[in-house]
Amino acid sequence: MLKGNRLKEARIKKGLTQETLGDLVGVGKSAICCYEKETRNPSLETIIEFMHILGVTSDYLLGTDNLIKVVDAETPEYRTMTKEEVTFINELRKDKLVYEILFEDPKRGSELVKKRIG
Repeated sequence: MLKGNRLKEARIKKGLTQETLGDLVGVGKSAICCYEKETRNPSLETIIEFMHILGVTSDYLLGTDNLIKVVDAETPEYRTMTKEEVTFINELRKDKLVYEILFEDPKRGSELVKKRIG
């Protein structure tokens, strides 16, 4: 799925409105709005057009720009993480107590976060 916040960020950085970007890729302003809100996915052809117009990679637009190797599995496994996910984990590491609580038992840590934020 396309990361809407990244599309919006790249569009704004290029100084384009939703309407202008839509015109350039052959869709309406409402489609660009839906892509940015992640309520609709663009076609592969449209993603390729975004890459050329905005000067970004498909990995960036899809949020797969960080490859992570899972080392504790018997068979090496590779997964992708978004830049935002990596930043989140790095921020958690700054507070050792919070990091230890959340990662000691990830399922329990997830439940604690869900209870806290509602």
